[in-house]
Amino acid sequence: MSKQAAPRKVGDKEALAVAPQIRGSAQNLNLVAGLIRGRTAAEAMNILALSKKAMAVDARKGLASAIANAENNHNLDVDALVVAEASVGKSITMKRFATRGRGKSTRILKPFSRLRIVVREQEEA
Repeated sequence: MSKQAAPRKVGDKEALAVAPQIRGSAQNLNLVAGLIRGRTAAEAMNILALSKKAMAVDARKGLASAIANAENNHNLDVDALVVAEASVGKSITMKRFATRGRGKSTRILKPFSRLRIVVREQEEA
């Protein structure tokens, strides 16, 4: 009498990877995610490798994880993978304080973001 397995969150020809805490704002991460949406997996990896944006390093790790999940867990063809979805959301925010003049202090917010990447195996057309 064990628990039933949770249903899959994506389709049969899809694989998912989530990077839950990427240091940086969701707005900056979304700029990087927009570069890879709808592209083939190999092309997206090259774009992220050559991007000057700092968030591209963590986004590339998330994409590599999604590709590895597709290959190892779902037996999908790596050469036929396309980035079907790259969604970004807010995660935690670290709060820090900086001392200011006259005995006052200011709050510093250090945001984290989450990245959800879904890759889909595209049929040959």
